[in-house]
Amino acid sequence: MTLVNSLQNHIENHSYPFNHWTIDQPLSQKAIEEIYRVKIPEGEVIFDGTRAGDKTGKDLLGKLRVYINRDNYNDFPELHNLIQEMRSQECTKIISKMIERDLKDSFVRLEVISDKDGFWLEPHCDIKEKLMSSILFVNKYGENENLGTDFYTPDLKVAKTIPYKNNYGYIFTSEKDSWHGLERKIIKKERRCLQLNYVTFETDWPVE
Repeated sequence: MTLVNSLQNHIENHSYPFNHWTIDQPLSQKAIEEIYRVKIPEGEVIFDGTRAGDKTGKDLLGKLRVYINRDNYNDFPELHNLIQEMRSQECTKIISKMIERDLKDSFVRLEVISDKDGFWLEPHCDIKEKLMSSILFVNKYGENENLGTDFYTPDLKVAKTIPYKNNYGYIFTSEKDSWHGLERKIIKKERRCLQLNYVTFETDWPVE
């Protein structure tokens, strides 16, 4: 259980600018390979400071993200194993204690993200339905480490940037001042990530 092992042995707590954890080596090599095998939809995308690219209300074809669900999980056995690991009592017990949230009746949501040059994300706090937010970076193209997520102070000044290092990422739970986003930066080829959430709304993957 790669994620559980990293939660036990390769995690560091930080209090500034809000409580969060950085995690190292949470993914197997096969999982990383599958993340890059996910075919991201193509089509018109407006970079408007949102993840969905729908701030204008326009229905856009290219969302630059793919959820791992009951329709496609057979194509990605390692990512499905990660989902099953997240659903397990062993994993939820560790994370629940860490973030001080009850995950008993929650659901797992896993999505592969592919950000292209021009993408940016305005500072925001996650919705309360996200009990845990985590992004794990994969960086096989040698993108600049400054492409990691930016964390902000309450007055929305950049406090720190989580390094965009391969097989590295962060975890936090939504709080009043958990401001994060992505400043406008240069992406040479692709900023690919894996987003992990425990959520209160229903997905295909209820916690055991």
